[in-house]
Amino acid sequence: MKWNNLKYLIAYLAPLAALWGLYEQGHWSFAGIYVGFVMIPLLEIVSPQSTRNFSPEEESRQVNTWFFDLLLYLNVPLLLFILHVYFQQVFAGTAQTYELVGMTCSVGLIVGTIGINVAHELGHRSKASEIMMAKILLLSALYMHFFIEHNRGHHKHVSTDADPASARLGENLYAFWLRSVTGSWRNAWKLEADRLQKANSAHWLSWNNEMLRFQVFQLGYLLSVGLFYAWWMVPYAIAVAVFGFLLLECVNYIEHYGLRRSMLPNGRPEPVQPWHSWNSDHELGRIFLYELTRHSDHHFKTSRKYQILRHFDESPQLPFGYPTSIIISLFPPLWFALMNPRVKQEQNRHLMVNSPSVI
Repeated sequence: MKWNNLKYLIAYLAPLAALWGLYEQGHWSFAGIYVGFVMIPLLEIVSPQSTRNFSPEEESRQVNTWFFDLLLYLNVPLLLFILHVYFQQVFAGTAQTYELVGMTCSVGLIVGTIGINVAHELGHRSKASEIMMAKILLLSALYMHFFIEHNRGHHKHVSTDADPASARLGENLYAFWLRSVTGSWRNAWKLEADRLQKANSAHWLSWNNEMLRFQVFQLGYLLSVGLFYAWWMVPYAIAVAVFGFLLLECVNYIEHYGLRRSMLPNGRPEPVQPWHSWNSDHELGRIFLYELTRHSDHHFKTSRKYQILRHFDESPQLPFGYPTSIIISLFPPLWFALMNPRVKQEQNRHLMVNSPSVI
């Protein structure tokens, strides 16, 4: 293993900061937020960007290096431990209101990053153990349906109006939250019902329906929090989950904002191309999110592991990294002023090469 690979340990800064904040409290209660949305964005201003791709030989070596998988696996016990400490600290009843807000936001950030984001990576793997870890991580966000809708819905319909997780040009983040959260949940039910119908295996109202199982598991998780700690703790479990999945939806929002696949004469959308996802080569943010920001290559080949995702010259690039872009998206007029002209530029660029991608 090369020493350069140790840079991915940076991804642990936010969860460790959140853990520190849980113990220290006071103004440190927001420690996870300080790392994710203050330190990382500021450092990205001065840190380098990199468009370098691995050679085939380097790719082979990287994909077979155990260290990268271990980094993902360790997030499961780490997240569970952080949640346990959070519940303990809240249950103690000694925290002031601002400390409760800080701890909840910091832990919510971790649920969204090492929870949903790592689950996203593991959920595309083929090993049963890795898929199980993905579902455990999603449980903390009460967003287990993401495993179904993302893999079988989003990747099929990305950058079309059929995909609730692809933001439309001029759509603000808050309207997108409502459409994506509700739409992805409904789509997951439909996808699972369709799967059962095609397999002729069982009625949709059966234990074979994974969506039904997910609802039972999530209810069981909340009941466990109530029984193990106290019933008044359940809203706190829901609060960190909501923060986590809204953070995911912020990422969804910036990843495909305004980009659309052209419709072919047969009525189907064109194949997914590198210019249907917004990317970022800001290296610090890439490491922080396990290379999620090289999103075009992820859609090109979903089984490609995070450590070997590639840069494409034809991929549209965000002016800032993902953490900074998320902050900007919270202010719709600023986001529209920054991104709408770039969407138009992408439209014109691909019209010129007879490959329209935005409508």
